[in-house]
Amino acid sequence: MKLLKNTISIIALSLIFTTNLVAQKGKKIDVKKSKIEWIGKKIMSSHNGTIDFSEGSLVFSGNQLIGGNFVVNMNTINTTDLTGKMKEKLDMHLKSTDFFDTKDFPTATLEFTSIEQTDDLDIYLVTANLTIKDISHPTVFELKLNKIGASTKVVINRTLYDIKYASTGIGALADKAISDDFELNVALVY
Repeated sequence: MKLLKNTISIIALSLIFTTNLVAQKGKKIDVKKSKIEWIGKKIMSSHNGTIDFSEGSLVFSGNQLIGGNFVVNMNTINTTDLTGKMKEKLDMHLKSTDFFDTKDFPTATLEFTSIEQTDDLDIYLVTANLTIKDISHPTVFELKLNKIGASTKVVINRTLYDIKYASTGIGALADKAISDDFELNVALVY
């Protein structure tokens, strides 16, 4: 009798666990259609470009966003406001040890750690761990869901990730100083 009760309890727990897993659904992003656009600013100018996802997904329980994780291919850093030798030079510099050191750190990751739905049911306040150059820090941003995916704008302080080249905080000459913050405009497509 005791064995039967234990067996029934194990089956019941398994069903509850399985039901919870089935209720959670990951939606993988289409890495070809999803976009990350970056903007880096100097005192008197700015540069912009793109960088590609390697993979990523948002996790839902029913219609409620409950998680997300993403991997970015840092070797795809691409400047779009320049052409020719100037573009090549900036792309190579951004991939160098002065900035993202993509040879030693070819990926960056973002993993959601907490999510709060706002009064606008399509907008979530997300806290996530962002890892660049194997250094992780929390970042907070609003993520807006839409019919085909989601979008957000994230501002990152690069010095937190040991990217200090020409930082305004370490005495760079005024016309050579690069803002410590860079902006990412992200459009996720399922």
